[in-house]
Amino acid sequence: MKKFPPLPKWTIVAPIAAWLLLAGTQFDFGAMYTLLLIIGLLGGVLAAVYHAEVVAHRVGEPYGTLVLALAVTLIEVALIVSLMLAGGTETMGLARDTVFAAIMIILNGIVGICLLAGASRHKEQTFGLLGVSASLATLAAIAVLTLVLPNYTSSAAGPFYSSSQLAFIAVISLVLYGTFVLVQTVRHRDYFLPDESTNDEDIHASPPSAKVAWVSGGLLIVCLGAVVLLAKSLAPTLELAVANAGLPKTLVGIIIAAVVLLPEGLAAVRAARANRLQTSLNLALGSALASIGLTIPAVAIVSLTTGLTLSLGLDIKSTVLLVLSFIVATLSLGTGRTTVMQGTIHLVIFAVYLFTTIVP
Repeated sequence: MKKFPPLPKWTIVAPIAAWLLLAGTQFDFGAMYTLLLIIGLLGGVLAAVYHAEVVAHRVGEPYGTLVLALAVTLIEVALIVSLMLAGGTETMGLARDTVFAAIMIILNGIVGICLLAGASRHKEQTFGLLGVSASLATLAAIAVLTLVLPNYTSSAAGPFYSSSQLAFIAVISLVLYGTFVLVQTVRHRDYFLPDESTNDEDIHASPPSAKVAWVSGGLLIVCLGAVVLLAKSLAPTLELAVANAGLPKTLVGIIIAAVVLLPEGLAAVRAARANRLQTSLNLALGSALASIGLTIPAVAIVSLTTGLTLSLGLDIKSTVLLVLSFIVATLSLGTGRTTVMQGTIHLVIFAVYLFTTIVP
């Protein structure tokens, strides 16, 4: 059995450097310092990926994918809430845009790349149908209830829920996500367990020691804190750049979601290339579920306690793309086998989503 390697030095240096760069934002170092902040942010994200995978390897599947999904969602929730509190009424649609972007990035972008990369290398891949079906059903229910239904309720005009409706939907989201986690980790854990690849050395490496796992867990928290605060400090620059380029404001939500989901995406693609498609889909769909299932309740609490209006309903174009994504995902992941065809379809839908966001 392959011995688990020691922690690379860069995974320890990256979060420290990110915090030092963050401290430097108190001074005016000019535009070039923004580039250093971006590098520090990406370094923190990559280090977070590594440490989350170390912890995941220690606790095993499917708990490992749950660790990374919750870690990524923590970044997203903290970032959205901080921007909402800082931006006031101007950010009332930020949560909707970011959550919708996360679903589209995961369901079409990440899943598409994983299916294409895995099938390109292994021709055809298989996965457990029961776990993926449960994930898609839960994700579809939460997404429609939070992002589509507000457009058709009458208690509040427009794409808004009334206070009581918002509180109810927040509870429903937590119930659905909580039930999914129970099924994934306790009641039907075997639905989400992968068939381990016989030629993947990483799978058969001995798990890290408890000491290494605890160190990685601590460094993961350090990385996440740095990523959240660096992203927050870069947000005004991002919003200004998007506005100056004459691009739609919704692009800000897409960029935030892309940065937040980078750890999950890299881990999922690595798993797919290693012929571990079950783990790859667990990571991707689990992250989408955590993203919407935990983010919506969090921003709902902020909205109800601060009085900030929360716009949740999608427009017609976005609703069509969301429904199309779920239909295609249900069909392409409905046989337990995938090829390059399914990956290409998902990536085409993702390209349409990006193009129609920039050119509405």
